[in-house]
Amino acid sequence: MAYIELNAESLESEHICCGFADKKCAEGYRAKKQWLAQVFRQDYVFRRIDERAKVFLEYGPAENAWVPVTATNYLMLGCFWVSGRYKKQGHGKALLRAAIDAARAERKHGLVTVVGSKKLPFTSDTRWLLRQGFEVCDSTMSGFDLLHLKTGNAGSVPQFKESVRSGECHEKRGLVAYYSNRCPFTEYHVNDALVNTARERDIPLTRIKLETLAQAREAPSPATIFSLFYQGRFVTTDISVCLGARFDKASAQWNRYIRRRVSVRRTLPCCPARRKS
Repeated sequence: MAYIELNAESLESEHICCGFADKKCAEGYRAKKQWLAQVFRQDYVFRRIDERAKVFLEYGPAENAWVPVTATNYLMLGCFWVSGRYKKQGHGKALLRAAIDAARAERKHGLVTVVGSKKLPFTSDTRWLLRQGFEVCDSTMSGFDLLHLKTGNAGSVPQFKESVRSGECHEKRGLVAYYSNRCPFTEYHVNDALVNTARERDIPLTRIKLETLAQAREAPSPATIFSLFYQGRFVTTDISVCLGARFDKASAQWNRYIRRRVSVRRTLPCCPARRKS
């Protein structure tokens, strides 16, 4: 099947894969297009299948990526999604191959991307990327890995910025949601569903929207699409927990996770990554 690359001229008439059929997310869909129009000026690429389907890959220069990572002369992979009946047809490899070819043509050192140490919602498939030749080059205490794939001459090894090392945010009360318009789903889920969920359960909620590149690059989580913190500690990238029923199921797990993590950290020797927490 054919693939197309969107640009500033075609953006208005073409769909951007996710969120186009969800009326609740119409505002977020428009906001994602506005965000794309902005980053297209910085050589960002949105490549998708030429059908009405969720098969696409986003990437661009890592120096301009809305992610707290230092990766000089790399291309940063963003959203990478092959869904439904399009799986296991070679689309993932074809989209990745196009990004690798672009990195080589632009004389980049390679590709870099953020994933979960274990599978995290709204991140790429870690195991699949490792099978394609990616390697882990950095990790955080909160369960994120940084992967890179070399395509050119040796360069500096990509690494996470210090803002994400501890897996904690400054605000320690209740829930804190960091989000951006990198995804069409965030506006509704954070500003409608999560607000209602927190209010109904009398939980303090702080919403922090990442509206500039500088803000995103200093965020306390590598997942700048959506990251939820509870009592100051990162708990999930799963935007569906903004909905009441999913929230109730997840919150018990967070409490167990936080208690276990605090207990473990009290027994571990101090290291530079933990000293700032």
